[in-house]
Amino acid sequence: MKSILIVEDEEPLLLAIQHKLEDAGFETIPTRDGKEALARLTGTEPLPDLIWLDYYLPFMNGLEFLTRIKSEERLKQIPVVVVSNTAGPEKVNAMLDLGVDAYFVKAERRLNDIIKKVQSIVNGGAKHE
Repeated sequence: MKSILIVEDEEPLLLAIQHKLEDAGFETIPTRDGKEALARLTGTEPLPDLIWLDYYLPFMNGLEFLTRIKSEERLKQIPVVVVSNTAGPEKVNAMLDLGVDAYFVKAERRLNDIIKKVQSIVNGGAKHE
């Protein structure tokens, strides 16, 4: 079964994402912030098949988290989908430059549509949305 590490600090949204991903056949690893997510990745085998990342998080934002995982050989190949409340061009470009596979604004996409994109990426489909 494919697994997804969810990094989302808003509990109701985290639970909704987790429920929808599990309904779509994924195993989920829910975390509430970047530090917890990094801790879950340390020593974890097998690694998740994808990371669902919020941008605004306690302790470190999504860009800081992404910079950390992309600097580690063991973690840098994990696909990352950013799902954020905002998408200023500088923020989006910084994330894409670090290798994000897709960037979504929460208010502009339905959860089911994002999950379809996640399924496509996990199964080797097109990236960069």
